[in-house]
Amino acid sequence: MPRLGEPAPEFVAETTHGQIKLSDYKDKKWVVLFSHPADFTPVCTTEFAAFSKVYPEFEKRNVALIGLSIDSASSHLAWIKDIKEKLGVAVPFPVIADLDTRVASLYGMIQPAMSTTAACRAVFFIDPHGVLRAMIYYPLTTGRYVPEILRVIDALQVNEKYHVATPANWQPGDKVIVPAPRTQAEMEEREKISSPDKKTWYLLMKDL
Repeated sequence: MPRLGEPAPEFVAETTHGQIKLSDYKDKKWVVLFSHPADFTPVCTTEFAAFSKVYPEFEKRNVALIGLSIDSASSHLAWIKDIKEKLGVAVPFPVIADLDTRVASLYGMIQPAMSTTAACRAVFFIDPHGVLRAMIYYPLTTGRYVPEILRVIDALQVNEKYHVATPANWQPGDKVIVPAPRTQAEMEEREKISSPDKKTWYLLMKDL
């Protein structure tokens, strides 16, 4: 299993857009790598339509979106064609063909208690340094909420740029959290602050 804060496992893979490798994106883009159980399945079809409809939002955030399932390239292509014909949605991002499960195994996408032949619904957030910053796993039966994936990217990018944390239910434009004091001297300085945004000495909010 990959671990947060460590380099994301490198891979070279065939996709619907040709061969790609993870390091192609290093120093250039964030990457959201997500797996789905199988082509031509109902929940996955709704997810691909949802990801595709908001794809411009990923582009605005300098994010490369990459899909994966344990299916062949020809299966991916036929399914993408079907999505376009039946739902009127063009899939703009590459989808990895992972019949040998090499990439899925690297990222722990196969959860044997769920299925030994299909990847679960995993999402991996990789920064431009190639470091794994966040990951989310869903069971095969639960479709993802795409706005939450965009929200996580927004939070990670704010964390990276401003060195702050984001509170529960944070949305872009909300107040952020100033890092808590790490020494007694810092705590005493924090106690001098008088502001509605200071809830206690270790919880101080601010606007960006």
